[in-house]
This record gives sequence, structure tokens and C-alpha cells, in this order.
Amino acid sequence: MIVIALAGLLVLVLGGCACVWWAARGGPRWARAVAFVTLAAGELLRGTGRTDRTSGNSGSDD
Repeated sequence: MIVIALAGLLVLVLGGCACVWWAARGGPRWARAVAFVTLAAGELLRGTGRTDRTSGNSGSDD
């Protein structure tokens, strides 16, 4: 079951990347909308990764 979920996620990611590529070359309006959503999701995920790294242990032992 998890293999099917991961395969579906991979298909969504590859489709989003294809829409970003197509929209950059003047694709249809729906491809530009999917590209926008894909890029926004990437920025959100990138932002959450930064906060996880900065909120970790500072290395000081009390």
C-alpha cells in the first residue's frame, strides 16, 4: 500500500515539474496555474526545513 502512495506522490512531483518547464516556455493557462502551485509548495517545504534546522539544539550543555 505504501508503494502505491509513494508512486502516486512521484507522479504528482514529476507532473508538477513538467508543468513548471512547460509554463516557462509559454504553456497554457492551466499549466501556469499548476506551476505556480508547485513552486509555492516547494517554497513552503523549503521554509519548513529551515525552521527545523534553526530550532534544533544550540550545542550548549547546561
